[in-house]
Amino acid sequence: AFLKLPSDSFKYLCWCDIEDHDVRGNQLHCPRVREAGPSEEELFFRGEEHTLKKRKQVTDTEKWQRKLQENWENCAELNLSFQDLGDGYQVENFKRILQTLIRVEKLWLVDNSLTDLSAIRLPRCRELNVNKNHFTSFKQLPKIPQIQHLSLAENNIMTLSGISDFQHTPLESLILKRNPCEFQERYRQLVFSSLPNLKMLDGIPKLPEDCSPPDIRFFFKMCTIL
Repeated sequence: AFLKLPSDSFKYLCWCDIEDHDVRGNQLHCPRVREAGPSEEELFFRGEEHTLKKRKQVTDTEKWQRKLQENWENCAELNLSFQDLGDGYQVENFKRILQTLIRVEKLWLVDNSLTDLSAIRLPRCRELNVNKNHFTSFKQLPKIPQIQHLSLAENNIMTLSGISDFQHTPLESLILKRNPCEFQERYRQLVFSSLPNLKMLDGIPKLPEDCSPPDIRFFFKMCTIL
């Protein structure tokens, strides 16, 4: 039989579930926030049912104490990437945390298998990285009225429909590399025409040919017969 280590009862815990420390969420740049580990049935067969006590229903007082300790409301910069959100309840808890980020300015949510954050509002977010997720449309992104730098590389965005929703934001740079929409005809011209304030697309500054007037574009489509 394997000997249990003194740390065994902590291995599926989030940082805020560990007792006797006063670290708050806004002091961490890359915390683990997903709810812990395997199902109760799997834990039982592993002989690790001693960890179940941490999953029992908590009181309102304990919920309030946890909220104070998390202190997500005061985060200005936060990395919640690679959270391994394998179950529905983990995704819901993750979204609960996102809804509290009222002051965050820089946020990384890379590789979390996210599909829809349209119900989330990040009122002060200036820089958002959601690379390597499962977004299929700009409509599935959170509300980010102050966004300046947005990275959406390696998602599954098929078309540029909905991109014009960002024309009233201060968006300066956008990354759409390795999305299907990147192969759309006149991709760069369409993006820049929808976002006149955009300065950089996929790491390349706005070029003269990215904003050619309609009559010139039409001229190049014409066939001259001699």
